Amino acid sequence: MAEQIKFTQEEVKQVDDIRNQTGLIFQRIGQLSVESERRLQEIETAKSQLNEELKLLRDTESTLFTSLNTKYGDGNYDPDNNVFTPIEEKKPQEPVS
Repeated sequence: MAEQIKFTQEEVKQVDDIRNQTGLIFQRIGQLSVESERRLQEIETAKSQLNEELKLLRDTESTLFTSLNTKYGDGNYDPDNNVFTPIEEKKPQEPVS
């Protein structure tokens, strides 16, 4: 059997320090993993809510434009000048004889 060697107190302290620091790093990695998962869920929830709001807004927009089209007919709206220009209906051309 080989002769046993005892580490010095300094060597034991260095080994213990490394083990403790490694444990703290693993603990922190675990905490970050849990925090990351929680934040991703919050982001997904917020994203889902915004997509639902966007869908409702598009429905409102569609209803508004249908109403405006019924009231004013087809045309073009210039939001910079707040002007609506109706599209003139083309009259059928008479045959040339």
